[in-house]
Amino acid sequence: MQGPGRPSSAEVVLPRADGADLRGRTPEWKWQLAHAVRSSRELAEHLDLCDAERAGAERAERDGFPLAITPYYLSLIDRGDPSCPIRRQVVPHVAEREVTRGDLVDPLGEVAHEVAPDLVQRYPDRALVLATDRCAVYCRFCTRSRMVGGAGGTRTLEHLTPAFDWLAAHPEVRDVIVSGGDPLTLTTDRLVAVIARLRRVESVETIRLATRVPVVLPQRITAELLGALAPYHPLWVMTHFNHPKELTPLARQGLERLANAGFPVMNQSVLLRGVNDDAAVLAELFRGLVRCRARPYYLLQADPAKGTGHLRTPIATGVALMEQLWGRLSGIALPKLVVDTPGGFGKVPIGPDYVIARRPGVTRFRTPRGIEVEYFDPAPE
Repeated sequence: MQGPGRPSSAEVVLPRADGADLRGRTPEWKWQLAHAVRSSRELAEHLDLCDAERAGAERAERDGFPLAITPYYLSLIDRGDPSCPIRRQVVPHVAEREVTRGDLVDPLGEVAHEVAPDLVQRYPDRALVLATDRCAVYCRFCTRSRMVGGAGGTRTLEHLTPAFDWLAAHPEVRDVIVSGGDPLTLTTDRLVAVIARLRRVESVETIRLATRVPVVLPQRITAELLGALAPYHPLWVMTHFNHPKELTPLARQGLERLANAGFPVMNQSVLLRGVNDDAAVLAELFRGLVRCRARPYYLLQADPAKGTGHLRTPIATGVALMEQLWGRLSGIALPKLVVDTPGGFGKVPIGPDYVIARRPGVTRFRTPRGIEVEYFDPAPE
């Protein structure tokens, strides 16, 4: 329902294939970025802020992790409901200034694993390029809140040259993730320049684009963008839908365009308190993604980034949720539940333990139906 001060329906429109919207502005995605809400005053014009939100927004505007919400994504928020799952993801809260046990400024140890400026290697066969520190929307659970929205902006090719040179000197790295910030907030020419330069590194086989743009700025997924990127396949898109409310007609159209253009889409949901810590919500989200040909890839335990304790869940919550979903969702709709271990030492899968007992040659399982069965190893040769 349209509320007072909310973006009008004319402000959230389907783009044409060339990127122009139905009113003729070209391109709509740039209009969305230019008109993002970035201050507590603007936010209060669109939402009925509670005291904790108002204080959080004022702090973000003054000296904290910045605020930015596109008009499109703002239109998904319930104006008067502080518990709205979209709202909890992007509206600052006073709890962000609280430090809880285990909080880290750099929870994934990316600074310690930086091998060249804005190039991070945490695994033997893959590396992460940080192409920008800007996002269309600043999610309050961001693992890189230490750096995004800073003064650096887009990384030039000259700045990234040491990263490209390092990759060329380390052929064991076959998979490169381009992230940030959000690489799809770059102009098409700048993004293509980064991808083209990576493609000149012969040992790089796969390039992944880590982006939340299909969720918060689906107007960006235009024929112009996809046509410019297609010559550099295989390109995978790793996106971040967290709630079924985000699967709007426009977002679904963006996912379908990506699939039709040959971009495999993998989704990494973050498990968030009061957003998606509910089995029915997750089931609806995962089924909806599969219908759009986006594969639920990971359900991520939220990283312990400083100031995010109010949004994180206990490990046991994720395990219990997966137990409710396992055996009740198709395998293609069921992601892995993982923890990206603090300090940057890699992801580990967690989940329900269905092994009841082990003895030589025999393993006893509890099935999702609650039935216990035994599996017998083959006789040794």
